[in-house]
Amino acid sequence: MRLRALLAALVLLAPAAVPLRAQGIIVPSCRDCRPWVPGRPPFPNVLPVQSVQVETGIQGQVATTHVTQVFRNETDLTLEGTYLFPIPERASIAEFAIWDGERRIAGEVRSREEARRIYDGIVRRRRDPGLLEYAGQDLFQASIFPIPPRGTKKLEITYTQVLAAEGGTVGYRYALGTGRGFAPPERVSARVEIRGDRPIGAVYSPTHDVEVRRGEGDRRATVSFETGRRSERRDFQLFFSPAAGDVAASLVTYREPGKDGYFLLLLSPRSDATEREYAAKDVVYVLDTSGSMREEGKIDKAKRALEFGVRGLGPEDRFNVISFAGETRLMETGLIRADATGRARGVQFVRGLTATGGTNIDEALTDALRQFPADGTRPRLLVFLTDGLPTVGETDPERILTHVRAAAGGHLRLFSFGVGYDVNTRLLDRVAAENGGTADYVEPQEDLEAKVSRFFDKVNHPVLTDLALDAGGVRTDLVYPRALPDLFRGSQVALVGRYRNPADLRDVALRLTGTAGRERRTFTYAGMRFPLRAEANDFLPRLWATRRVGWLMEQIRTHGEARELRDEVVDLGTRYGIVTPYTSFLAVEPGMEDRNAFSGNGDAGALQRRTSGGMPMPAPPPPPSSPAPNVSLEAVVTTSGQAAVQQSRRDRAQQDAVTVDSVAAAGVRRVGEKTFYLRGGVWTDADLRADAGLPVTEVRFGSDAYFALLQRAPRLARWFALGERVAVVMDGRVYRSLPASATP
Repeated sequence: MRLRALLAALVLLAPAAVPLRAQGIIVPSCRDCRPWVPGRPPFPNVLPVQSVQVETGIQGQVATTHVTQVFRNETDLTLEGTYLFPIPERASIAEFAIWDGERRIAGEVRSREEARRIYDGIVRRRRDPGLLEYAGQDLFQASIFPIPPRGTKKLEITYTQVLAAEGGTVGYRYALGTGRGFAPPERVSARVEIRGDRPIGAVYSPTHDVEVRRGEGDRRATVSFETGRRSERRDFQLFFSPAAGDVAASLVTYREPGKDGYFLLLLSPRSDATEREYAAKDVVYVLDTSGSMREEGKIDKAKRALEFGVRGLGPEDRFNVISFAGETRLMETGLIRADATGRARGVQFVRGLTATGGTNIDEALTDALRQFPADGTRPRLLVFLTDGLPTVGETDPERILTHVRAAAGGHLRLFSFGVGYDVNTRLLDRVAAENGGTADYVEPQEDLEAKVSRFFDKVNHPVLTDLALDAGGVRTDLVYPRALPDLFRGSQVALVGRYRNPADLRDVALRLTGTAGRERRTFTYAGMRFPLRAEANDFLPRLWATRRVGWLMEQIRTHGEARELRDEVVDLGTRYGIVTPYTSFLAVEPGMEDRNAFSGNGDAGALQRRTSGGMPMPAPPPPPSSPAPNVSLEAVVTTSGQAAVQQSRRDRAQQDAVTVDSVAAAGVRRVGEKTFYLRGGVWTDADLRADAGLPVTEVRFGSDAYFALLQRAPRLARWFALGERVAVVMDGRVYRSLPASATP
């Protein structure tokens, strides 16, 4: 069997500072094939990727990545192919091998000039916009032969790179895209092992739900994930930083020239703090024991979770347990110490609880708040769990909130849990939000005991409470969460916001103050940078917009609809492709779009206006292929029921988001910081406005002018890769790609 491997490493087609947008692909060809028979399945543009396995080791800032890809030939032909793999900037190839059955054969290196010629020829010949994602990148190219019919071909590539660090944060990226028009890999698994001479602080991925395991005194962290075919096609990004003291800080920024910047600040405590270092706290547990808690074993699950919480208290903590139905029942008047005797007493009290009677929420909350000492300086946690609406005593939610405000003191964190759908989400959301905590809900199909126990495991170990952040003169704006939460063991706080300083700030000292144990401490983080231009972390604008939308929706649900809030939700939802009750992705068939759209008069792709629920809104086309359940205006105006609970959870998840989710619509594509809608066959930038009056540059797909433009402005390649017809705004100008047959 014949094997040829022609490789060319590090082929720079044009200088660029944008991230990678594609992974390795094989573009197939068949030299000895007869003419294609009509009716036979079309010849593939690229071979399907059966699996991708990534193994990366990072020592300090040096990363070695070993990739194993398996491609599948679904035709009855013996194929040859051109393998293209994008290499990170300044990376070097350590090894490349092709498997011929069970035999592993190393490849040979050829000139970069030949690789560039081959790549340009493929793009021009295939006229496939998906291949444009490689423009402006370093490329590794190899010729692969043979690829057996109905068989597979396995390739291995290893490269090393020095990772860039910004503000003390080291970033790693592996490209998982395969071209906008190509099927994603059927299975992807990745494992990244980080080792350092010092403990590792925050470990964070904005793109994937990763598992992080630590060892060797926090000097080693193993990050892993696995995805299937249905997962969104997006690059894997990972950030980490060395720990500096008891609380580490990592900063990531993004800013386009002339616009507001975005930042992500991660605060993470070290994981080896002793019990003595945790802040001693006062805790009151309030459990609903009304008759409805007997259903589906809710009372037994809640009691087991509450026992777990009591057993996890520290010896310096104080606590009380209150049950309520038609009236309240206290374990003790006032707080008792959580020593061995106190914890045993709490467990015994919880085990004796039974479910019967109505639901007196007002009395339960006010009695619970009276348990805290009036002059106490400790952190105060009130955990409130109910499965029903207020039916006994005061039932007006506004009056209940007034009573809570009057009884609440300083240092309070109120966490509410709603069990099932028959709860007043507006009341539980507001009573938590107004008292420094959060509301969460346990749906019928979820494990109540497991969920509440995980919560107790976290809040029983506060590392730093009553946090305050001094941004060191940086002009920050709309930072989320709006109130800094406490920092618990095994968790990290992620602050996302905007900044708008007029100068490039290169040596900012951030100061974090909080209560640790019994003392007030300040942590200083010097050398933080808030630049005027930083375009590598393009996930940040959408992450910020997601949190902003979640906060706006919570304001609308809890305080009532205001036009300015509603309009901002519509604008952000449309610009960033975020599903909300106020945005509908309406289909616009070819020929039905606005007459000015794509007409060459400077307002290409003008967004039409539509109405939804009696309000005007932009209407980017495609209908959601699998819309999120209960995303409706009904969920905004109702306070209880399945729709209300799920909308409240969605709002909270958006406010706490640390990853950017996928767009659930067939005609919506997100590329970096931009969202595109397919309108009349044109992929149209959501930032394009009819009244902007921007100058327009038009090029015909595949022409010399087209490739010349991409060499001058390689950032366009990742957007033009959407298709032959694209309209995008960049640097104050509209760039339009026209079909090959069109005349600009």
